[in-house]
Amino acid sequence: LSVTFIFRIMVLVVAAESVWGDEKSSFICNTLQPGCNSVRYDHFFPISHVRLWSLQLILVSTPALLVAMHVAHQQHIEKKMLRLEGHGDPLHLEEVKRHKVHISGTLWWTYVISVVFRLLFEAAFMYVFYLLYPGYAMVRLVKCDAYPC
Repeated sequence: LSVTFIFRIMVLVVAAESVWGDEKSSFICNTLQPGCNSVRYDHFFPISHVRLWSLQLILVSTPALLVAMHVAHQQHIEKKMLRLEGHGDPLHLEEVKRHKVHISGTLWWTYVISVVFRLLFEAAFMYVFYLLYPGYAMVRLVKCDAYPC
């Protein structure tokens, strides 16, 4: 989770905002009709790249966070059981935090389901990008038939 998350955050914050930050100003219309630039920009880019990537980052990262919450919940239950058994000294409770959690039982299923959902989210976003931006070629002249052109 951390490597993917940090890499995507860096790309999103550093590169994406500077590259795709102000594309609308580059669109030029040969008419003085107000709003022509906006209509033309919306035709080529129906959704902002940066916003769509942000949504993708949130949805792809959420399943891994659920696994982390599951591990924290298991550790909390283990600490609670130790306290009920009379082993409530702070050193013993800190040992619960430090020992490795074995991936078995419900944690294994939580992990597998999270990986499946991450793959589904990635595939869904790839499909959405394919539908929204089908090619690399941008037509130089667009006949505008929408208001206010």
